[in-house]
Amino acid sequence: MENYTCIDCGTKSCSTRDGRNPMFCMTERISGEELDKVMEIYREDDLVHKAAIASAEVESEFYCRYTRVEETMAFARKMGAKKIGIATCVGLLAETRVLAKILRKNGFEVVGVACKMGSVNKTDIGIPQFCAEATGPVMCNPVLQAMVLNREKTDLNVLMGLCVGHDSLFCRYSEALATTLVVKDRVLGHNPVQAIYQAESYYKKLLQKPTVTWEE
Repeated sequence: MENYTCIDCGTKSCSTRDGRNPMFCMTERISGEELDKVMEIYREDDLVHKAAIASAEVESEFYCRYTRVEETMAFARKMGAKKIGIATCVGLLAETRVLAKILRKNGFEVVGVACKMGSVNKTDIGIPQFCAEATGPVMCNPVLQAMVLNREKTDLNVLMGLCVGHDSLFCRYSEALATTLVVKDRVLGHNPVQAIYQAESYYKKLLQKPTVTWEE
């Protein structure tokens, strides 16, 4: 039997508690001990507790009223954040300057770090030469971005269009909580959900059998 999970469920019973949980319900697979451990984190870890309450309040107070930019500022205020770091792709520096202007107008101190900072050659860490030839010789450096913002002691970090994987590395090394404002998608104008909306029309190739063999 296929191992079904939440993405295969159409009831959303976990959010309504209407008793229609399917047999494969992930909630039913969670032990009481496991759930207790998680809830203890929410109660005992001060940062997690504060962030959980702040994010829930932002959702309930501003749902369908605030843009993502406004929600980010509301969350920052509820968290008591004064200094905001922005980790940006160099390709979105113009947009990031506007964001920084908005944040500063609203009373926040802003520190921005671009992905190419340090100006290190891609090949210095073993990135293949063809990558350097295709998109330029200087590597994106999300680890350095995170460490510089750590040094600056930012209270909250905002991701602006970091590449897939680079965003993962940034979050791994960021000491402050990180939230994403812009997700990079060069094809769809940084709106990746459009490929999902049109997966059965313009982007039906996404649902077809891959024509390339992925290396293990």
